[in-house]
Amino acid sequence: MHNETPPGQVLGVVGWSGSGKTTLLEYLVAQLAARGLRVNVVKHSHHDIPLEPPHKDSARLRMAGAAEVMIASPFRVAIMRELRGAAEPPLSEQLQRLAPADLTLVEGYKWEPIAKLEVHRPSLGQPPLYPADGGIVAVASDAARPPGLREGLEWLDLNDAPQILAWLMCRMG
Repeated sequence: MHNETPPGQVLGVVGWSGSGKTTLLEYLVAQLAARGLRVNVVKHSHHDIPLEPPHKDSARLRMAGAAEVMIASPFRVAIMRELRGAAEPPLSEQLQRLAPADLTLVEGYKWEPIAKLEVHRPSLGQPPLYPADGGIVAVASDAARPPGLREGLEWLDLNDAPQILAWLMCRMG
């Protein structure tokens, strides 16, 4: 494959469902793209994702046994690969399938050993992930910075998206 994205330019965004990951990502992607940066996003899901109605040609061809089906138009290209019981490919393999970018943001893949930004809202009643995950380099939260954070862990205000963008741009160099 042809991924030229250096490892330092991949950032995971993790947190519990409902914490605001997608809303934050939408803002960051829009702001970075408006600055002329190419941003890729990998979105992980634990659910089956219906990508087209079952009666459409591409779905019919996948169901007939095609390993991959590419749909191409003047507006977008999508490749659907049926795993057919095979193990889910690791994130590293998924990243290799992407075109080069200035930054690749990865939503999900909590267990991957990549640098991560945690989105944490204590009001959800879920524990933070950062105490048990040394890969989390920053936390964006609507709660005040707790005392005794480990050295180097950034604490960002989830309600101040421009601050999070500034942190990310500084991190990108």
